[in-house]
Amino acid sequence: MFTGIITAVGRIVSVQALGASSAHGKRLAIETPAGYLDDAGLGDSIAISGACMTVTGVDARASAAPRFTVDVSAESLARTAGLDQTGPVNLEKALRAGDRLGGHMVSGHVDGIGRVTRIEPMCESWLLVISAPATLARYLAYKGSITVNGVSLTVNQVSDNANGAEISINLIPHTMQSTALHTLTVGAPVNLEIDLIARYVERMLGAGRN
Repeated sequence: MFTGIITAVGRIVSVQALGASSAHGKRLAIETPAGYLDDAGLGDSIAISGACMTVTGVDARASAAPRFTVDVSAESLARTAGLDQTGPVNLEKALRAGDRLGGHMVSGHVDGIGRVTRIEPMCESWLLVISAPATLARYLAYKGSITVNGVSLTVNQVSDNANGAEISINLIPHTMQSTALHTLTVGAPVNLEIDLIARYVERMLGAGRN
């Protein structure tokens, strides 16, 4: 489990194919800030831009920068954005018992891919508008929680449309400075995870219909 509170911004520095066909996955090498991997080991879970991955290798004392590797299946690559190319990524280590829950309960399982339709300054903050697919629209609510590329955020407005829904989010300066969201541009795909509670509410409401 995770909280959606980013603990570091890393960078995918290499993407290595694990086989010759598209049915094979890829091995990612991710550089991290100094000291970030001091308590990390093989088999640990780290969310990479919202997608929970298992650490398959750790080099905490690399000459250039500490780095770790993960193996991403073709299935995961097909259902996420940004894990098949080099560039900055949001990182969060798995939640420990007793840790503060600063964001909301996040599973690290990407539910769908949205697309940025607007990102622009608004007073001291930034306005981020994302187009979400129809399969996720019913889970999005005013003042509800949404995870965007691993970041726990609050939905300020929801506008339904024929293709799904458009959500508006306010990004404070701290969020822009402490995550990789400042690299987003109009048209960029983003990983979305709906509020975990919304999944259970839908299941409970639908249980008596069968």
